[in-house]
Amino acid sequence: MYAIIDYKGNQILLKEGLKTRIPYTKECKVGSTIKFENVLFYDDGKKKHSGNPFVTNMNFKAKVLSHEKDSKILVFKQKRRKGYQKKNGYRDNYTLIQVDKLLAKATTKKTNAKSSAKKSTVKASTSKTTTKASTKKTTSIKKTEK
Repeated sequence: MYAIIDYKGNQILLKEGLKTRIPYTKECKVGSTIKFENVLFYDDGKKKHSGNPFVTNMNFKAKVLSHEKDSKILVFKQKRRKGYQKKNGYRDNYTLIQVDKLLAKATTKKTNAKSSAKKSTVKASTSKTTTKASTKKTTSIKKTEK
């Protein structure tokens, strides 16, 4: 069982029991849970669900394990025979999460009868149209003789 989600513009593969890196989020503290709602693809072992672009009414929860830094990436620029050398390093932050069980929990939206009744009355009032009498201007072309 696995799922592919969209999180901050990245497609992330989630599997049961495996630790996964996601882009750093400072709002999430260690030990808290993150809710992923943008599910692109879900395979439950029996059936495969694909979204257009997202699978509707499906979300997953994961536990934040830690916030860490990635290994250093070195950027080295050089122009030959000119004496120009530039060395830079960069370490990216990431958040380590773990999904215990991939359970497809459908999010339900409750609708009130009153709100749907209001919507129908609004639609009825907007369907009334007023007609305006349009007048056509006709212009005559005068021919001049020489």
